Amino acid sequence: QVQLVESGGGLAQAGGSLRLSCAASGRTSSRVAMGWFRQGPGKEREFIAHISWTGGGAYYADSVKGRFTISRDNTRSTVYLLMNNLKPEDTAVYYCAARDSVVGSVTVEAYDYWGQGTQVTVSS
Repeated sequence: QVQLVESGGGLAQAGGSLRLSCAASGRTSSRVAMGWFRQGPGKEREFIAHISWTGGGAYYADSVKGRFTISRDNTRSTVYLLMNNLKPEDTAVYYCAARDSVVGSVTVEAYDYWGQGTQVTVSS
């Protein structure tokens, strides 16, 4: 089992930045790929970014490409999401997820473990 805890959410103004963190505990020696998803009010959970076990192969949704950066520090069992140039439409609950594979995926169903989420609210 892998437990995930997100932090770093909050309120930001449009054009601002936030950095989310996701700390993993439990079976952290496993080679897991990590992903970030978000779910806005009344919307389905959507893919944002994923990163492989080695930290390479980062992949982004078109809606955040060029603004968000995913990274990981395996020595700290932590994955990050740096969000720049935030927009009101980025308002959502953000979730990190882990997958028992060395490569990530864009689909919700591909992930085995989920955090509880952290709220991000962007004001215009």
